[in-house]
Amino acid sequence: MADRKNMTLRLSALQADELEAVARAEGISVSDAVREAISEHIDRKRKDKAFRQRLRTVMERDREILERLAR
Repeated sequence: MADRKNMTLRLSALQADELEAVARAEGISVSDAVREAISEHIDRKRKDKAFRQRLRTVMERDREILERLAR
C-alpha cells in the first residue's frame, strides 16, 4: 500500500458546492473527484512541452542550490 499524505484543501463556498454536486452526479466521493481532477491536471502538464521546459529549469536551479549546500 502506498503512503498517503493528508492535506487540507480550502475552497470557496461556490467551489465546494459545485464539487459536491459533481461528485454526487458521478456517484463518487468528493475525495475521489478531487484525486481524479488532480491526476488529470498532472497528466496534462506532463504532455505540455512548455511546462516540461520550465520544470527542467527549476530542477537545474534546485540542483545547483543543493550542490552548493552540500559543500
